[in-house]
Amino acid sequence: MSCLLIVEDHALVREGMAQTLGRLGAEWRVIEAPDANAALASMDREGEIDLVVTDLMLPGISGFSLLAMLRERDPSLPVVVVSALCDKTTVSRAMRQGASGFVSKGDSGDQLVQAVRTVLAGGLYVPPDRRAPAARAGRTAAAPVPDAAAAYGLTQAQSRVLALLVEGRSNREIAEGLGLAEGTVKVHVTRILKALKVSSRTQVLVAVSQGRARRDGSR
Repeated sequence: MSCLLIVEDHALVREGMAQTLGRLGAEWRVIEAPDANAALASMDREGEIDLVVTDLMLPGISGFSLLAMLRERDPSLPVVVVSALCDKTTVSRAMRQGASGFVSKGDSGDQLVQAVRTVLAGGLYVPPDRRAPAARAGRTAAAPVPDAAAAYGLTQAQSRVLALLVEGRSNREIAEGLGLAEGTVKVHVTRILKALKVSSRTQVLVAVSQGRARRDGSR
């Protein structure tokens, strides 16, 4: 069973989000935390968490600080921010600091569910009216390398990074293209190298090329 963690200090809002996210299906278990410290304790206690939904305005440790802590613990852990602060500057900052999605507390439950599903599929979610043009203009809609997830055991996010690796992009270019922190890209690249059982970017190109050749030859 997959596990989703909600971090929100207002009980009524937290309970409402938990009820809304119940639409994801019976295979999801939702746990709740009123602040960052409780969230980190829950993660230690529960073990693997598949997704975090967090507010930014939290008592004690802020949501931005929590984003940094979560990125340090596990850069591949998807995080969706749900906040009353939804100006473009805040949205851009949250995404730069590791969030994969951003939803305003003024948005509907359907939008929250859509955001979570988009992020779980390896995408990024920001409603169009809150996208910062300067931050988004350079984004690259990288198509995952065909069959990469199945062939190499990669996540959708790692498949997108692999697609840009194959194009010869640098870590910085990949980070800017996908709206990720450069440190997050480095972690993805390390895991891709390990999954493909290679030690360099050049060997990645060779491995992907050979994989495509084998698939084409079997048709």
